[in-house]
Amino acid sequence: MEGRTAVDLTDDIYDSEVLESEALVLVDFWAEWCGPCRMAGPVLDNIAAEYEGNVKVCKMNIDDYRDSAVKAGVTSIPTLNIYKAGQIVDQIKGVTPKFEEDLREKISTHL
Repeated sequence: MEGRTAVDLTDDIYDSEVLESEALVLVDFWAEWCGPCRMAGPVLDNIAAEYEGNVKVCKMNIDDYRDSAVKAGVTSIPTLNIYKAGQIVDQIKGVTPKFEEDLREKISTHL
């Protein structure tokens, strides 16, 4: 599971990488100062490696790129949105006790 890590998004590429993507996209809205967000980071790298070719895993720092987070309706972090054909089809807010397992279950539902 080495190699693939989450793609860092900016407001400039959000639409093309997420909303216009033909792949299933998982976007983690996070911030550097957020402890639970930092806990989610290694899990997202694992998910990116495990689902490479099937799911595009992205991260967006809301302190640096607030516009896209607002468009996505993010009101707390970490928020992870799953997009299919440009639409939000699922969401996880916060880091759950079985975070990685919960994330896999939600992704599998939409593949």
